[in-house]
Amino acid sequence: MTASTNPPEDPARSLSTSQDLWRIKTQGGIRALSLQDTNEIQLLLRGQSVVDWHRLAFTHEDEARRLLALNCIDIDDPVDRERLAELRAQAVRYITEVLTLRIDPYIASEVPWVKLPLIASRATGNRQRQACMLLKVMHIIYHLDARELRTQLAISEHDIYARVEESVTLMFDELRTAGVPVLEFSWSRKTRNSLITKLLIKRETSAARVFDRLRFRLIVKSPDDLVPALHIMLRRCIPFNYIVPGQTVNTLIDLNSLAVLPRAEDSFEASGDDDDGGGSGNEFSGSNYRILNFVADLPVRLASVVTDGAALDESRGRVVFVLAEFQIMDQRTAESNERGDNSHVRYKQRQHQHVRVRLLREPRTPTTG
Repeated sequence: MTASTNPPEDPARSLSTSQDLWRIKTQGGIRALSLQDTNEIQLLLRGQSVVDWHRLAFTHEDEARRLLALNCIDIDDPVDRERLAELRAQAVRYITEVLTLRIDPYIASEVPWVKLPLIASRATGNRQRQACMLLKVMHIIYHLDARELRTQLAISEHDIYARVEESVTLMFDELRTAGVPVLEFSWSRKTRNSLITKLLIKRETSAARVFDRLRFRLIVKSPDDLVPALHIMLRRCIPFNYIVPGQTVNTLIDLNSLAVLPRAEDSFEASGDDDDGGGSGNEFSGSNYRILNFVADLPVRLASVVTDGAALDESRGRVVFVLAEFQIMDQRTAESNERGDNSHVRYKQRQHQHVRVRLLREPRTPTTG
């Protein structure tokens, strides 16, 4: 299944590039990046994990509410508030009973949840460290429960994918509304033959995790539009805490030369090779192929895909996750990626040749002394 939109340029629009948008804060455009925005974008580009963060950079409760909403939790819903309290209690038990670490009762149960991210954003202090620790464990338990719930439910994969596609499509509409020059937006689901090829390529075929069953592709006008696009995607659709670590390929944005980003504090642990902004790319791509590619686990509320509410066991929540791959590039890069050795046809040819060689390879004859 594939769909795409190619929105025509609006000649009346005065904002020719997203660099202009950073200077305009009162006309419905993108606001200036905060430190939290910066850290989220850098985490995505590095392909790192939020578990390695030292602190958040929230400044008000609205940001905590936005994070909850992106994770499909409605703080005004009594059931969701009860779910948050249970996640918090489970995290406290893990920290105190398994890790045998002490946690301040104020952090463990007394402070309202929306204030926890603000405490985790302080510069220093025991409570800041404990709030960070508690949020990280809650993050893991929430994801684990949602994954287990997904295996227990007879939900059509088509229905779940359709819900994600609808949500992401709305996000891309907001990109255009905010002034990001979106030239093309498309999505696709990997075909059965493509899945077979993918698993035959991977060495760990029996347990391989295919990240790109559902893929979204976005082409913007110029390289200057890439960061503004990421900014809106992370604010409106993609929870930064569920960017899949180690699955970012970034050959487009140089973190060290981004003048548009404010200087970030040391909010997370830099780790070796990922510090330059992502992986080295797909071995079957052309030598000059350039892309910003990342994977996110997107939460989906079950109420949107399950009609029989009585059939739901909510002990593990009301959310499941769906992996989705995002490909983003500017127009010139997209055109270059379709020429010569970089083309999709050549890419598929190299994949298929690799599979042929792997399937036809004769077993090695043991040597004897």
